[in-house]
Amino acid sequence: MADHPRFGPAGVPPLFRILKATLADVPKLLREEGLDAFEYQAVRWGTKPQMKMEDAEKLALEANKNDVLLSLHGSYFINFCGEKAIVEASKKRLIACAVAAEWMKAYVVVFHPGFYGKKLKREALASCAKALKETVVGMKGLGIEDVKIGPEVMGKHAQLGSLDEVLSLCEKVEQTQPVIDWAHLHARDKGRLRTADDFRRIVDEIEKRLGAEVVKDLHCHFTKIEFTSKGERRHHILDEKRYGPDFRMLAKVIAEYHLKPVIISESPILDLDAIKMRDIVKKELMN
Repeated sequence: MADHPRFGPAGVPPLFRILKATLADVPKLLREEGLDAFEYQAVRWGTKPQMKMEDAEKLALEANKNDVLLSLHGSYFINFCGEKAIVEASKKRLIACAVAAEWMKAYVVVFHPGFYGKKLKREALASCAKALKETVVGMKGLGIEDVKIGPEVMGKHAQLGSLDEVLSLCEKVEQTQPVIDWAHLHARDKGRLRTADDFRRIVDEIEKRLGAEVVKDLHCHFTKIEFTSKGERRHHILDEKRYGPDFRMLAKVIAEYHLKPVIISESPILDLDAIKMRDIVKKELMN
């Protein structure tokens, strides 16, 4: 999707809010910082788009003008592993996000698949895959074919969203792509991402199962993370050395494999850490 590694924040950076920037101002302000991606946060949405089409189209126009690639993070209230009424509402929420993504020309809607609850993991995965297929049918019925839906690797053991489960969903359901949250993966697997080889193994697994094109154009989230025996606890900034994973290890793999990911910073300081990650990758590409 991207023609080079791209970097940006998950949501509007705090400084932009202090400057009282409008949503349409965000792409220009990001470009002035040397960033070229932005993930709009629709995380509190219900079953209908909670923004005006006009505002979304203005964002699309400014993003195109400033060469900022847009994505959208869907509602936190999605759970494709729950009871029937919850799953039906979740499909409507994801479709509402896809409608807005179409308006703003965002290329992917990121979402959290759900919680296992009392279901066996294989039952939860089957329920999720079925609901996602129905969601895609609903999107196509509205003429939405250029927006992909992206199940995200999740950081808590109670959540459906292991790497294997995310890749399985993408194998089973069309118009999907994996969203690799490296911090969540690190936390879920008890700190597994320690070396460049650890990152290589993940990239190799994605390529093996979904193909070279998918792995080259990954949509990713990154931040340092604190975790417990239950998984993810809280996000930390890149400079906090006591926490992992180390972005430099991923940067080595990006350069070595000639990847072109979109890296979205979920750090508490959003754009500032996106800039740091951009510079780390630039340095690796020059080596």
